[in-house]
Amino acid sequence: MKVLLVDVYNYNKGGAETVCFNTGEMLEKEGHEIVYFTLKWDNNLPSKFERYFPESKETRKGMFRQVINLRNYFYYPDAARKMEQLILDEKPDIAHIHLMWGQISPSIFPVLKKYNIPVIFTVHDYRLVCPAYSFKNGGGEVCEACAGKHFYRCFTHKCTKGSRFLSFFMAAEMYFRNRFFNPSKCIDGFLYVSDFARKKCEQYMPVLKNKANIVLHNFSVSIAPYGRCVVGEKYFLFLGRLSEEKGIVTLMNAMKKNPDCQLKIVGAGPLDNELNSYKIEHHLDNVEFLGFKSGQELVELKRNAYFVIVPSEWYENNPMAIIESYAEGVPAIGARIGGIPEIIEEGKTGYIFSPKNEIELAELIKQAANLTDEQYLEMSNNAIQFAHDDMSKESYYKRLLPFYQQIIDSYK
Repeated sequence: MKVLLVDVYNYNKGGAETVCFNTGEMLEKEGHEIVYFTLKWDNNLPSKFERYFPESKETRKGMFRQVINLRNYFYYPDAARKMEQLILDEKPDIAHIHLMWGQISPSIFPVLKKYNIPVIFTVHDYRLVCPAYSFKNGGGEVCEACAGKHFYRCFTHKCTKGSRFLSFFMAAEMYFRNRFFNPSKCIDGFLYVSDFARKKCEQYMPVLKNKANIVLHNFSVSIAPYGRCVVGEKYFLFLGRLSEEKGIVTLMNAMKKNPDCQLKIVGAGPLDNELNSYKIEHHLDNVEFLGFKSGQELVELKRNAYFVIVPSEWYENNPMAIIESYAEGVPAIGARIGGIPEIIEEGKTGYIFSPKNEIELAELIKQAANLTDEQYLEMSNNAIQFAHDDMSKESYYKRLLPFYQQIIDSYK
């Protein structure tokens, strides 16, 4: 089978790209051919398909670049032309899209239909039904005011970075997309990375209930052996973007109540300076900001952690932080929101607390820190077993390929 994988970026910018490239590598090892279609970016990795990649807003030149960028946010003609040439040359059997809205745009849908290429779409966020993708308003609160159709409320609530200007264009793109390129008509199958996301999308776009779909939690490339032992420094780990919806302030307040517990924070974001100032002001000597990390250094930080903590305050879909930690035998503490409860078995692979509840989180951190070696080893082995059953390449492939074939067969 020849699979066309579509994403905005040809480098690991975020979780969606990690999943996209891991999927491609997995399929190639199983004997399938993989074709990639992304945009051009300065950070792109080399690709034999890069001659088909359209310009991105970053690489585009010329005095009218801003005008062209604005048009392409809704409809990108060159993406359609490049896609057509790629299809003519490579003749894929199926297209699997990861990210596209506002960048590649729905311009590729008519081309895929023209050449009878069935389309699968992985739902990494909530852009199908929420203009701001996260169900968060400009005040940082969980918001479902648009209800799948009143997208102007994205503008009135300043849902996109607190900006009416940006929120206007996000809302306008939703109206345009649903009028001319409705996903329920242009996409043949949906792959949800959490059951929560499936239910939320079907709630606000009920027609999706009639579309072929599957729920597959993201997978890890490799899984550690059983019998993990904690050696060296025992620390809790936060991995992710330093932004309000990630619940990092709640976590820091919880650490204030556990001065003997160590927290390492890996990541960067808009709250960098604010959080460092907060640390100094509240004398949080047990909190260490490590900044952005990658490569082997990041691998070691995840591998040697005691627990990973995901204190999200938005509808987190299927956080890779937990998946990658389970694969190393590292249990998790996560907020009871979005898809997080689907992948934490209370008391077995970790603990769950109410979002924004720093007191409850502090108690769980203390409880985790006081586990005996035997209790911790059991929880670690449970995390590895969960990873084998639900998050391994083998289990993922066994469910993904039949879904591909189902979509191809039904399309024919």
